Amino acid sequence: MNKSALRVIVIGAGLGGLALAQGLHRDGIDVAVYERDASPTSRAQGYRLRMNPDGLAALEQLLPQHLNRLVSATCSIQPPSAYFDDRLDPIPSTDPGRGDEGGRNVAVNRLTLRQILLGGLGEIVSFGRECTGYETHADGTVTARFRDGSHTTGDVLVAADGVNSPVRQQYLPHARVMDTGVRTIYGRCPLTEAAVAAIPERLFTLYSGVLGPDHRHLGLAPVQYRPPVHRAVAELGGAAVEFTDTEDYMMCLFSAPAELLPLSDDELHSASGEQLRDLVMAQTRDWSPRIGTILEMWDPATVFPLTIRSTVPITPWQTTAVTLLGDAIHAMSPAVGVGANTALRDAALLATQLGKAARGAELIPALRDYETAMLDYGFQAVRTSAEFGRQRMGQAPLPTDAR
Repeated sequence: MNKSALRVIVIGAGLGGLALAQGLHRDGIDVAVYERDASPTSRAQGYRLRMNPDGLAALEQLLPQHLNRLVSATCSIQPPSAYFDDRLDPIPSTDPGRGDEGGRNVAVNRLTLRQILLGGLGEIVSFGRECTGYETHADGTVTARFRDGSHTTGDVLVAADGVNSPVRQQYLPHARVMDTGVRTIYGRCPLTEAAVAAIPERLFTLYSGVLGPDHRHLGLAPVQYRPPVHRAVAELGGAAVEFTDTEDYMMCLFSAPAELLPLSDDELHSASGEQLRDLVMAQTRDWSPRIGTILEMWDPATVFPLTIRSTVPITPWQTTAVTLLGDAIHAMSPAVGVGANTALRDAALLATQLGKAARGAELIPALRDYETAMLDYGFQAVRTSAEFGRQRMGQAPLPTDAR
């Protein structure tokens, strides 16, 4: 298959899908991305991410040089992660997500990274296009169908559309996604001068985990731009990238087993930011007073709940022109903080294999090599995350019966 003949359809414009599109576009491969959301900012999707050596290496491979410079300039570099009890006394940890296990680990703002990944893609990415399913054809091509009645056909269909992926549900109906039993409430504390003065210096690490009783867990992680984003854009020529979220902040998350919370899931997801903040303050009332001070500074407009789910690992399937990456195939607990890094690793490997196909290699064997490696490291990350989620947050264990 020659280069001009290969067309790749990517469903989902999250980090993994956009990174893949960047790599394919850089390689001259025809790629189109379709995203159901109306815009990159139409719903809350999380805040700070830890980038580990796998994720950073993937970006280095996939992005043009000027976008990689922007990634480096907008990273927040912090001391290694640390853990504390509910009195804020240090405790030892062997958590592989601590960030000091070797290699470079940095914090990034999820939206900032997503906006960098959109840089230069232009009309390659279409928003407001919800994929409802696909059809395969005798000639090996695949047609993706959308809620608005439109459709598009390509040689490869990549499901990068998250844990609720309609493509996965059609392609691998036996694949299971389980409720871990953990509920997380995310929020942000603006890092004003007053906030920086009020927050203990020892909490300004890559990630500070506060372990309370009954698997209650508070996570704190700063994002501090050095230099300020507007200066980095001016100095590095990033005018084509539109940044909309550039203030320093402390990401705050609270996790607990669902049965310990006073609200049902429906009530949790309909509660206001103020109500969710008050719930967390009530759950941590007996903790260090410094915790209450931090929670009082939460911006209610940034607070939202999330049900933590995890893929149940499955056995390999017969490779076709439909494949998957990221949360669409290996969603995992955030306990170790490697979900985004694993999706970017997927994107880098898949871009390499599709590049081989575009230059004459057989497509299906190239995709099979990708899936074989991805299922190995991806499901290992799922298992590791589940085990630390069980230890830290009371997550239900993964079923052992792979299908």
